[in-house]
Amino acid sequence: MAAEALMAPGRQVVVVDAMPTPARKFLMAGKSGLNLTRDEPLAAFGAQIAASDRRDYLATDAGAFGPQAVRDWAQGLGIALFAGSTGRVFPVGMKASPLLRAWLARLRAGGVELRSRWRWVGLGGGFAFDTPDGRRVLQPDVTVLALGGASWPRLGSDATWVPILAEAGVAIAPFRPANMGFRVDWSPAMARLHGAPVKGVAIRAGDSVSRGEWVITPDGIEGGGVYAVAAPIRDGQAAHVDLAPDLDHASLARRFAQPRGKLSLGNWLRRILGDPARVGLLLEWGRPLPDSAEGWAARAKALPLCHVGPMGLDRAISSAGGIRSEALTFELELRALPGVFAAGEMLDWEAPTGGYLLTTCLATGLRAGQAAARRL
Repeated sequence: MAAEALMAPGRQVVVVDAMPTPARKFLMAGKSGLNLTRDEPLAAFGAQIAASDRRDYLATDAGAFGPQAVRDWAQGLGIALFAGSTGRVFPVGMKASPLLRAWLARLRAGGVELRSRWRWVGLGGGFAFDTPDGRRVLQPDVTVLALGGASWPRLGSDATWVPILAEAGVAIAPFRPANMGFRVDWSPAMARLHGAPVKGVAIRAGDSVSRGEWVITPDGIEGGGVYAVAAPIRDGQAAHVDLAPDLDHASLARRFAQPRGKLSLGNWLRRILGDPARVGLLLEWGRPLPDSAEGWAARAKALPLCHVGPMGLDRAISSAGGIRSEALTFELELRALPGVFAAGEMLDWEAPTGGYLLTTCLATGLRAGQAAARRL
């Protein structure tokens, strides 16, 4: 996006990528359909982007580069889109590669040059790179850094840029996992539920509520329903699971008041809750087990989500932390390095999955590129 904003007749624009091929994280997002953005009003969309100073990361020269602007941009590359039942917007082909091919072709036609296997290793006399042909130094008039955060390091965003910028005087918040699962020390009884989906429940953490689906794994809990409330849980908020969010306490208590008869505890609970995964979670996290219908209902409506910490950065969908807002001008220029701009997950912001991440990365890239072009 920065290159697209910078390309112009007579101007040399070079995109330098450390990986053998470009846009690997973009292509990885395409494996789940490439959720580009979301079909919702701009104000609601922007409210999901958390930044320390509440700056508007969607702002560009032409106004907000929000959900509709992303759709217009993709369709301008010949990519047909559709919105799913949850409002998530995908290419009709559910792949990233056609969009990427069209995008790279447009950049090449605009004179943009791509150099692969060039890894940035430092400053001093310019930007130094390790390349297949040895050490090279570039001295551009302006630079946009879009080096990613610290999640999915095998795809290129390995945060090796942090010490370079820190030494140059750029304030950087430590990276933390975002949109991640949580580790759980399951009892042996839960082994039969490893891989089971958890549906029809709600997770509450502070003011956040998620009704999305998630999965019980050998290591803990993963999935969109967990990711949506991962930030407050990571930051210390206690989380509870409502195993019957569509029933009030009194209605659920009446169900638990049914005589158990000769049914085993597990079968009795399954008859009430209707799902083995929910029963397993209640027996795992609900001890000491209640001894009354009122107690069972209360426990099922507010089951403590017991975990031993978030999954690491290597398994997180995205990362929080990065270049602090005070280190940047409003136009995303580094105060310590005039003429150098930064965009994407390098910056200290976070957002849930569902199109918010990609849209904000695109918007900040466009904004940094436009500001760099103005500086020229």
